[in-house]
Amino acid sequence: MSEHLDEVDVVVVGSGAGGLAAAVAARKLGLEVLVIEKEACYGGTTARSGGVLWIPNNPISTFRPEPDSMDDARTYLRHECGAHYDAARVEAFLTQGPRMVDFFVRHTDVQLIPLPEYPDYHAESPGGRTAGRSIMAAPMDGRELGDRIRQLRPPLREITFVGMMFNSSAEISHFFNVTRSLHSAAYVARRLLTHAKEMLVHGRAMRLTNGNALAARLAKSAFALGIPLWLQSPAVALLRDGERVSGVVVGRRDGQCVQVRARRGVVLAAGGFPQDVARRAELFPHAPTGHEHHSPAPPGNTGDGLRLAESVGGQVARDLPNAGAWIPVSRVPRRKGITGVFPHLIDRYKPGVIAVNRRGQRFVNESDSYHDVGVQMQKACADKAEVEAWLIADHRTIRRYGLGFVKPFPLPLGSHLRSGYLLRGATLAELAAKAGIDAAQLQKTVDTYNVGAVDGKDLQFRRGWRVYNRFLGDRTHQPNPCVAPVVQGPFYAVRIVMGDLGTFAGIRTDEHARVLDAHGRAIEGLFAAGNDNSSVMGGGYPGGGITLGPALTFGFVAAEFMAGRAGASTTAPGEAAELSPS
Repeated sequence: MSEHLDEVDVVVVGSGAGGLAAAVAARKLGLEVLVIEKEACYGGTTARSGGVLWIPNNPISTFRPEPDSMDDARTYLRHECGAHYDAARVEAFLTQGPRMVDFFVRHTDVQLIPLPEYPDYHAESPGGRTAGRSIMAAPMDGRELGDRIRQLRPPLREITFVGMMFNSSAEISHFFNVTRSLHSAAYVARRLLTHAKEMLVHGRAMRLTNGNALAARLAKSAFALGIPLWLQSPAVALLRDGERVSGVVVGRRDGQCVQVRARRGVVLAAGGFPQDVARRAELFPHAPTGHEHHSPAPPGNTGDGLRLAESVGGQVARDLPNAGAWIPVSRVPRRKGITGVFPHLIDRYKPGVIAVNRRGQRFVNESDSYHDVGVQMQKACADKAEVEAWLIADHRTIRRYGLGFVKPFPLPLGSHLRSGYLLRGATLAELAAKAGIDAAQLQKTVDTYNVGAVDGKDLQFRRGWRVYNRFLGDRTHQPNPCVAPVVQGPFYAVRIVMGDLGTFAGIRTDEHARVLDAHGRAIEGLFAAGNDNSSVMGGGYPGGGITLGPALTFGFVAAEFMAGRAGASTTAPGEAAELSPS
């Protein structure tokens, strides 16, 4: 198709998982598709993510420690969503999710692999599961994208090691054990050598993993189908024929606006609003000016899709208990005054790391999910100007596991101490003075914690009791992989603040991903997917991949509806092949 398109069947706004899933599925179903992307690279937030999809009853997890069922998945989501349980949308997600997985695995370059030990975040709740619902993108060789690898958004710099991506907790464990195991040392040496060659030849890692692999696999599928992808091409307005949305106005690189008509529909998948300061101020209680929040999301995720929907009567969900997927982050000083954002995904689970507020008190089970810890951080700081806390570790712990952006032994600590990212004190009192923490209370908190920790017990928050707590702990540390005393000075602290892994408060839609107006009626020709679509989880966070799982599912659902296949909801998994005319 020509670069100078003025009419297609489907226009997709955004090139993350939701947008690319809609585009690829629509094209496979015989529709003419155009994808427009605001930024100079494709992949959206997906390319920076873990690449995990939460899909109950998915066909990838063939081995499960306990069988899954639709009834249990409904029960779990009803428990997790509470008053915001939307039966029609949940039913669409649970029914179409397995079909979506089957469709992409059978008919595109998307490959997914099981995560056989990855539990739901609240596996002990009614309908929860200890494994089987989370799957992820298989690693991919970036050279399969040819020259277009250069336009793939790189992974978040702060969570790579010299630009190298990791695929699993088992792989990360090799780096933790590099000085303790010959097997791990050999593995790390091979990985570093391969990575060095890739950087020398290609200027970036070619072994794509996690969300980078998912974005790349979806993009490769789109390119193979001949779907045009316009970069640096923001959607600035929607076109209408009467009440129907009939296309978009695209701001092109040469400064000229281009109108593109959409015969079947427009899909908004522009990544939500994590970088929209004004909407953060409106919807994030902890960020009254919008600047008290620090997101690792791409800079272009400024709520364009939400504003476009509102311009034609679409509604944004403003009543969810959580407007975003919260995560504690730390701000990493870079050169020239630039600050990066590090999401604390792994360190909090390790034995010997605790979190305290400015009063020197623990306030949470540190090994709960990032979202749950974020919720508790906000509650603990409800009377403060900013949500903040400190991760505390002793010398033995930081050298064993690292802390935040600080890597474990044998990498040095000096640069982090000089930058101020990492604080150190010979005693807890000295550390408290540097951090501005109540010294007497911090000493009391650590002494109280250590009473149980010497025997692997957290007497205050029962850390390690959840299956998910233990999943990311140190399984070699017994009797509790999440608990060890804080005893060996010097002591260290990293300040954490509030961030997100995406926004939940998106555009209200129905079970077909159609945007709804103030009266709950579908706006003809307008759909939403990804973080532009209000979270089907009702502002909760049940498990790893509850953003990407629905993103691909509702992108797929929107494509089927536009192709006249909405009735396919009764098709069983494995029959998706019959839907494709191409």
